[in-house]
Amino acid sequence: MRTGEVFALTWDDIDLDNRIIKINKTVYAKDKENKGRWYLGTTKTAGSCREVYICDTLHSMLCDYKKLQNKYRKEYGKKYKRYIIEEMRNKYGKLVEYKIIQSNVKRNYIEMVFTRKDGTYSGTDIIKYPFKIIHHELGINCRFYDLRGSFATISLRNGCNIKDIAEVLGHKRIETTENYYIISAEDNLKKVSESFEKEIDTKIISKYL
Repeated sequence: MRTGEVFALTWDDIDLDNRIIKINKTVYAKDKENKGRWYLGTTKTAGSCREVYICDTLHSMLCDYKKLQNKYRKEYGKKYKRYIIEEMRNKYGKLVEYKIIQSNVKRNYIEMVFTRKDGTYSGTDIIKYPFKIIHHELGINCRFYDLRGSFATISLRNGCNIKDIAEVLGHKRIETTENYYIISAEDNLKKVSESFEKEIDTKIISKYL
């Protein structure tokens, strides 16, 4: 998933029983305002709206995380931060986005998946500190978004169809996946030559050398 898609998730988007995540929106920041700066809008493209399967490992982690989040909600009680969404319309009255607003009024709370212990929602900012550690202490130069490329490359190496990989990534065109998300590792390039060598009769070639 794209970074904005991940942190736009609410628990209503995750069907733990049927093991499906519905991706239908993205989150982005605007200039700071009195009521907050995080907004929910449409996905990058129409083709980005999709459903992805929850594997066993992710299912177990999400179940445990939801239990932990419920535990924090009980511990903090009334101090636990809660949010609603407010419709934002343009000058013609057309609905263009939603603003995420902290509210103590009990009315249609949304349950964001990725929050801090006290319920504070900080959008994509929540990964800033972990990635500082990854960069400066572990010496790994990568972004959260780069995990999409890793996913695509590993899936292709393990025999997955590139059309299926593109669909999971939310790419309408396979060429996007091929050109920007598949990484050619040195070992893979060696395997290309080695696999070709196995398909030809080296004995026939050698007698002409």
